[in-house]
Amino acid sequence: MEVDVVVVGGGPAGLAAAIRLTQLAAEAGTELGVTVLEKGSEVGAHILSGAVMDPRAIDELLPNWKDDGAPITTPVSEDRFLFLSESGARGIPQWMLPACFKNHGNYVVSLSDVVRWLGQQAEALGVEIYPGFAAAEVLYHDDGSVKGVATGNMGVGRDGAHTANFQPGMELHAKYTLFAEGARGHLGRQLIARFELDKGRDPQSYGIGLKELWEIDPAKHSAGLVVHTAGWPLENDTYGGSFLYHLDGNRVAVGFVVGLSYANPYLSPFEEFQRYKTHPAIRGFFEGGKRIAYGARAITAGGLNALPDTVFPGGALIGCDAGYLNASRIKGSHAAIKSGMLAAQAAFTAISQGRTSDTLDAYPSAFRESWLYDELYRARNFKAAMSKGLWSGTLLVGIDQVLFGGRAPWTMHVRHADHECLRPAAEFEPIRYPKPDGKLSFDRLSSVFVSNTNHEENQPVHLRLVDDAVPTKVNLATYAGPEQRYCPAGVYEFVDDNEGGKQLQINAQNCVHCKTCDIKDPTQNIVWVVPEGGGGPNYSGM
Repeated sequence: MEVDVVVVGGGPAGLAAAIRLTQLAAEAGTELGVTVLEKGSEVGAHILSGAVMDPRAIDELLPNWKDDGAPITTPVSEDRFLFLSESGARGIPQWMLPACFKNHGNYVVSLSDVVRWLGQQAEALGVEIYPGFAAAEVLYHDDGSVKGVATGNMGVGRDGAHTANFQPGMELHAKYTLFAEGARGHLGRQLIARFELDKGRDPQSYGIGLKELWEIDPAKHSAGLVVHTAGWPLENDTYGGSFLYHLDGNRVAVGFVVGLSYANPYLSPFEEFQRYKTHPAIRGFFEGGKRIAYGARAITAGGLNALPDTVFPGGALIGCDAGYLNASRIKGSHAAIKSGMLAAQAAFTAISQGRTSDTLDAYPSAFRESWLYDELYRARNFKAAMSKGLWSGTLLVGIDQVLFGGRAPWTMHVRHADHECLRPAAEFEPIRYPKPDGKLSFDRLSSVFVSNTNHEENQPVHLRLVDDAVPTKVNLATYAGPEQRYCPAGVYEFVDDNEGGKQLQINAQNCVHCKTCDIKDPTQNIVWVVPEGGGGPNYSGM
C-alpha cells in the first residue's frame, strides 16, 4: 500500500496525529491518505492507564469533545495524598501538596474508552484504521531513510512453518511514518538504536503500572475522588506508589506503580500491589466489592532528560514511544495527544511542500516552543530526585516544586539504566508475601483471566532469548530468577529439566504486553517482539 502517512499504534498519540493530519488537509482543501495500524484486536484493546486526564490537549484537538460524547465525564472532586506505614496513614494537607499533585480541572477516565472514542472520530474524518495488524518490521530506502513498515505474517506455526491459515504480511510505504507504540515500543527501540537518538541523554527510566477495576459498594463510592499513596508496602529506597480513582457507576480504578530501577531481585511488583490493597486505610474501599478487570503496562518515566531525538529521515517518535509522560503528575495522555498534533503539523507541512522521507525538524522545534516543553522542563528533576529514596526524594521534590516551581537553577540526572540497578540475590533476604485470599488479593493466573488475554497458541514465541543458557547460568544462579517475579502475568517460570537441573519455561500465552521483561532483564537477554496481530489483552474500561 502507498499512503501519505502511516501511524504505528492506535493510542492517544497515534490517533491524535491521524486526526490532526486529516483536519489540516480539510482546512487546506486537499486530501491526505492516513493509515493507522493497531496490533490490538480493536482500537483500545491494549490501552491501560490510571487515569486522571488533563483536558488541555484534547481541548486543542477536538474543542467540541463534550458535545460530541467523549467519555470524559467525571471531574476530579477531591485530592488526597497519604504516606503509608504498615498499619497507619498520614494525610498531607492540601497547602503542602506541590501543584503537580493537584487535579482541579482534570477528569477521571477510562483511557481505553477515550481511545475507542478517538478512533471513531478519526474514522469519521476519513482515517483508515486497521486493528489486528501488528507492525513487525521497519522498511528502509536505499539511502537509509524510513520507507514505511511491514505487518507480521499470520498463520505461522510455532516451528516457523506456514499453517493452513497462513496470510503474508503487508508492506505499507509512506512519505512519513509516525511511531506511536507506547512505552518501550518494539520498533521504536530499534529506531532509537539505529539512529542513535538517545546519544547524550539520560538512560530512559521506566515503571511497571499494575491496575484493577472494581465495582464497589455505592455507600463507599465518591465520583471524582483521587487518592495517591507513597510508602508501605515498598521499602523506602524503592520508588513507587499507588493510585485509587473513583469513576462513575460505582467503579474504582486502583493501581500500583513500581520504578523498575529497584535493586532487590526478590521484589515482586504484582505481590506488592496485592499487599497494598490489604492496608487498613485502603481495604475498606474494596470489602464487599468485586474485581472486574486487571492489566499491567510499563510506563516511560524518564521525562525531558531522557527524551531522545524524536525525528529521523522518514519518520518520528510520538507519545510514550518517545517518552513524553510527566511522571511528577502521573499523567501522559495529554502529552501524547499534544506530541501527536505537533508531529502531524510538521508532516503535513512537509508533504504540502512536496517533500518526502526527510527529517521533520519542525516537530522538535515546535515542541520546544510549546506548553508541553515548559511542563516537562519543570518536571525534569522529579525522577532523579525520587531515585534518592522516599524521604530524601520527597524533600528534594518539595524544594524543586514548591520553592522553585520546577525552575530550580540545577538539573539532576539518572546515571544508570533500570536493568543495571538489579543486585545479586546474595545481598538480600527473600521477601515472604502472604497468600492471596481471593477477596482483596489474587494470584497471577486468575488476574490474567480477567484481562481477557489470548494468543493463538501455535505461533512462534514472541519473547525471544538472545542466549538460551543465560536464564539458568546467570539469572537463576546470580539473581534467583527475577523474571518469575517482575512479570505480572506468570509468563516465566523455572521448571525441572531432564538432568536434575532447572530450565526457563516461557508461557507466552499469558503475556499482557507490559514489556517489563524487555526492560528489567539484567543481561538484556529477553527481547519482546510483536506476536500475531490481534493477540494479547482485550481491555474494556481500563
